[in-house]
Amino acid sequence: MEAFLVANLAPIMFGALVIFLLSGFPVAFSLAANGLFFGIVGIELGLLKPELLQALPNRIFGIMANDTLLAIPFFTFMGLILERSGMAEDLLDTIGQLFGPIRGGVAYAVIFVGALLAATTGVVAASVISMGLISLPVMLRYGYDKKLAAGVIAASGTLAQIIPPSLVLIVMADQLGRSVGDMYKAAFVPGLLLTALYAGYVLAISIFKPKMVPALPLEARNLRQPNGDSGARSLLVLVIGAVAASFAFAHYWGASHPALAADELGIFSGAVGIVGAFAFALANRHLKLGLLSRMAERVVFVMIPPLALIFLVLGTIFIGLATPTEGGGMGAMGAILLAMFNGRLSLDLTKQAMHSTTRLSCFVVFILIGSTVFSLVFRGVNGDLWVEHLLSSLPGGSTGFLIVVNILFFVLAFFLDFFELAFILVPLVGPVADKLGIDLIWFGVLLGVNMQTSFMHPPFGFALFYLRSVAPKEVKTSDIYWGAIPFVLIQIVMVVLIISFPNLVSVEKKVDMNEQIELKLDTPPPPAEEKKDDEAPQLNFSTDTEKK
Repeated sequence: MEAFLVANLAPIMFGALVIFLLSGFPVAFSLAANGLFFGIVGIELGLLKPELLQALPNRIFGIMANDTLLAIPFFTFMGLILERSGMAEDLLDTIGQLFGPIRGGVAYAVIFVGALLAATTGVVAASVISMGLISLPVMLRYGYDKKLAAGVIAASGTLAQIIPPSLVLIVMADQLGRSVGDMYKAAFVPGLLLTALYAGYVLAISIFKPKMVPALPLEARNLRQPNGDSGARSLLVLVIGAVAASFAFAHYWGASHPALAADELGIFSGAVGIVGAFAFALANRHLKLGLLSRMAERVVFVMIPPLALIFLVLGTIFIGLATPTEGGGMGAMGAILLAMFNGRLSLDLTKQAMHSTTRLSCFVVFILIGSTVFSLVFRGVNGDLWVEHLLSSLPGGSTGFLIVVNILFFVLAFFLDFFELAFILVPLVGPVADKLGIDLIWFGVLLGVNMQTSFMHPPFGFALFYLRSVAPKEVKTSDIYWGAIPFVLIQIVMVVLIISFPNLVSVEKKVDMNEQIELKLDTPPPPAEEKKDDEAPQLNFSTDTEKK
């Protein structure tokens, strides 16, 4: 029996962790208790030395001193301030009016606002609850299908999982030992593509089943001009002018600064267009020029402040002016200023945001401490080698590894939260992916898209529970579950697309700057005359820095 335990302690330890988690015991304490228990068992069996557990205090203090994790409370606080200051309500109302005349317009507005909230909040709960409270009654009032309305809101809220500044990407970068900024850059295009796939599904529904997504009736469009015109033409002219200003700036600034990177030039030129449109709208309002319609003015004053905050936070991170932690600090300060300028900042709102931020941050840190205890002992009993052998021996090489790992994450997402998956499984599969030659930034984004389904899985998806808590009584739980299934399938399609077309995730090819130095020991041939026994050979040392 003892020999069996010694040979199979790693798989037994992993199986015991699964039983702990399925029993409903808190995840952080399940990880820590499992690690300590099997640490004692390993010491008794002679597999581990007691000195191994002395490394725990240093590892825990290392977590507490990790500057990267500071970005989590900053971005959480920023998102909660923006969500509770009414920004989501203003965005949904304005964009709903903008897209209202077309079929599925409110659904498009929910998807678009979901992407904007994801880029400003990074918190799924805040996005789903906000849109569920504001847009679900509107969609039901004007005849939208209950299942589609519930699915669109839940799925759009989960975009905060993959669009920067996503909290899960911060954790993923920390666990894989990669830069958060690089992870954000790599996830940007997949996040936008997933948003486009959601909109494409709504478009298909509006074509083949138009009764499920009716347009807003005329009396519900309250931003029309006095003559009944929608005012969209004025907005279109303003957008064309802003885009033209951006391209002009990019042309002249790029010509005078040829060494400037393309992404930096894009951020600078985009900022010029946004600032120019906002300045023009301000001048039109205060000077009473009458050049912009009510719709155009409303869109500018509602959308540009959060867009400016996105450019401030993500732009400074992308071009390297700020670390993610510094960007999060600026974002939190920017959210406070936006709420203050809108007259919605109060002591009670700040207290609520700080309380929720503290709870989430403590939740993350405790799970990380528990996973550290588990991983220390698991590696001590050669669990990492067991996992590596198990996954690297799969048929199909790296493709087979990716398929099996994604299926594993997808199945476990029925029972575990994305934080739990990131802290438990990612440290186990990350080293194997690295040894198979898979870029860890690309791998992290792929797993981030996959773990997004953890919020949408019936019956335990958190986004479904968030929506259920604010949905009217006429929306049944079965409606929410059935509405989520098409969007889970879309997320699976996105995983397949990333595996099939790896270039969808933009990963910079970095040059290895470490010099490879070979030390050559050249021994001269023995001389013709016989050497004395006590004479030392002459050695010539040289370094060769040229790569072969």
